[in-house]
Amino acid sequence: MNRKLFCEISPLTYKISYEGHILKRKILDRIRKKLSEEKSDEQLPYLVFSHQSLMRRRLRKVPLPVEEAKVANLNIAAPRVNHVLIRPGETFSFWHLVGRCTENDGYKMGLMVANDGELKKGTGGGLCQFSNLIHWMILHTPLDIVEKYHHEQVDMFPDSDRQVPFGSGTSIVYNYLDYRFKNNTNSTYQLVTYVGDTHLHGELYVSQPQEDNYEIKMVNEKFIKEGAMVYRCGEIYQYHYDKDHNLLDKRLIQTNHARVAYDTSHLNVITQGQ
Repeated sequence: MNRKLFCEISPLTYKISYEGHILKRKILDRIRKKLSEEKSDEQLPYLVFSHQSLMRRRLRKVPLPVEEAKVANLNIAAPRVNHVLIRPGETFSFWHLVGRCTENDGYKMGLMVANDGELKKGTGGGLCQFSNLIHWMILHTPLDIVEKYHHEQVDMFPDSDRQVPFGSGTSIVYNYLDYRFKNNTNSTYQLVTYVGDTHLHGELYVSQPQEDNYEIKMVNEKFIKEGAMVYRCGEIYQYHYDKDHNLLDKRLIQTNHARVAYDTSHLNVITQGQ
């Protein structure tokens, strides 16, 4: 019989282990990492990219109170990132800026996606929409993504006014599943993030013009039936162009093979082997 890990003995030992991992990462960050913290109300002069994300999608699986809880959570988190500077050599950490989501800070019970792809409620739920927005902007820059997780092993909802490719999102859990990118350029970047009436807004600025351009494309997307299950498959590429729009590089950033969790009768589904 295999011995249980310390975290598996009881809920108490799990809590002790969980808090220990959080504390360890905080200590290592202080010792080893140069994390972005400084903010400036003065915006940098050059806009690199902007994006907005609809907050209330009115999906049938998502009750209205949960949607409103997500909006409330975004209203708390967005100002904590707004106007942050990412100087050369610095690393942006989502959780370092946003902090832990607690009821005392006003966070509500929003929707989360568990490791098995199932939906659940949790304090601060819905903030992955915020990290998704940041990630989408960073993909259009030369900044280096150094930590990113995703929960696209399950396609939870049918497309509804989708603006970005499926599979280009992020998964975050305080603080051991973080979203981080590092500025290895000679320019300073700045994130501007805020909540409007209907959308979460993001703008990315830089201290000097970014001459190269980046484009994100989904390639070979299709729905394939494998046994009794349908999967959403495809590849997402980042295309890197110079100022004259000559292609410099094409990089695979995500391969999708996600179980579809909704009715597929309206989709063009290919049977495996065809």
